[in-house]
Amino acid sequence: MEKTSTDTLPLTMIPPEEQETVCIFGTGDYGRSLGLKMIQCGYSIVFGSRNPRTFSLLPSGAEVLSYSEAAQKSDIIIIAIHRDHYDLLTALTEVLRGKILVDVSNNLKMHQYPESNAEYLAQLVPGAHIVKAFNTISAWALQSGALDASRQAFVCGNDSKAKQRVMDIVRALGLTPLDQGSLLAASEIENYPLQLFPMWKFPLYFSAILCVFLFVYCVIRDVIYPYVNEKKDHTFRMAVSIPNRVFPIAALTLLGVVYLPGVIAAILQLYRGTKYRRFPGWLDHWMLCRKQLGLIALGFAFLHAIYTLVIPIRYYVRWRLQNSTITRAISKKENPFSTTNAWLNDLYLSFGILGFFFFILLGITSLPSVSNVVNWREFRFVQSKLGYLTLILCTAHTLIYGGKRFLSPYSLRWYLPSAYILALIIPCTVLVIKFILILPCIDKTLTRIRQGWERNSKGSKSTLNGQTDI
Repeated sequence: MEKTSTDTLPLTMIPPEEQETVCIFGTGDYGRSLGLKMIQCGYSIVFGSRNPRTFSLLPSGAEVLSYSEAAQKSDIIIIAIHRDHYDLLTALTEVLRGKILVDVSNNLKMHQYPESNAEYLAQLVPGAHIVKAFNTISAWALQSGALDASRQAFVCGNDSKAKQRVMDIVRALGLTPLDQGSLLAASEIENYPLQLFPMWKFPLYFSAILCVFLFVYCVIRDVIYPYVNEKKDHTFRMAVSIPNRVFPIAALTLLGVVYLPGVIAAILQLYRGTKYRRFPGWLDHWMLCRKQLGLIALGFAFLHAIYTLVIPIRYYVRWRLQNSTITRAISKKENPFSTTNAWLNDLYLSFGILGFFFFILLGITSLPSVSNVVNWREFRFVQSKLGYLTLILCTAHTLIYGGKRFLSPYSLRWYLPSAYILALIIPCTVLVIKFILILPCIDKTLTRIRQGWERNSKGSKSTLNGQTDI
């Protein structure tokens, strides 16, 4: 049996007797891609062009006419031309009166004009029904088949019937229409394609600053200090040893930063005695960036795991092992087996492996393709309960690794403690506060606040009797 590509087949075929004609103004890349997709889905397409005789690149089956002639063929016209050329529509004001104009344009930068392109189009052709749509769907997605988030087509317009007809076309193309309301939303919709990782800026900047600080801190302790005091050249440590310290510290610190805003929010709610007051803007933004911070932390954890795997093949490690073996052989000394050290080493490895496993589980469940198939309770269990378990395991992994060295004065170099002590500040703070918050006397009050109870409200008597607002 011959295999058919799903990218070339329409997701929704329109019966021939119900075939609808749609006009597209513009024969550029986007107009051609959209026209081809609509033809595949059973629509009859008429292109409007300044040069109707030049149509060698257009999809077969499409008709090409002048703008005025094409506009008379359909009551739905997709405007696939740049804003700079919208002036040509003023000559077609009477022809376009009462028709649905679908603006698919984008700008080169955010807030480039005082008003959105769709609103500008409405000013030029006041008698038409303007609908903003398709601007978040790329020509590549139309040609290759939209997947996941690229299926979403934001739609807005003042006329509900016109908007509904456009949304029907969106569905026929196998896309998901998202109604954003009136044409006032067009400006925001036009900014969507221009946003470059808007929720990743703070996490990336914070992570970069954290890594630079930790790297410099470790260089001072492990490279500059030995050179100044002992005249030893340890610059080779900057290639593997120091990065393998920076990455786990950054991962644990960022994991603590993920859960820190949650406990701060709980403290604010307890202090205020209500959930009906907004959090500060910085805390709101911080909480919205937790997913990105967690994914970056997972990336650092992966790097730590990879760097750890190469430790046995490093020249420095093999050199130390050989020298130690030879020295013991010459001196005829051996290290006695220590059950305590064996336990600590195995616990250190076990906590690290388990922490990394749950870390990966947190990252997987944060992916849209996974989070969309679990309910809210399941998602909350993984991200909250298992998240704190991950934080506990990773913190224990670091504590056991440091052991007595954390409190030893011999570990100080120029009064600087080991970098792993810095890694424990935020995670331990979060865990201590969280332990206090889950105490029954505090957790009960916090739960009632989150169910709608207010400490100083007039209706507090009724809420005390269990009549809470949801």
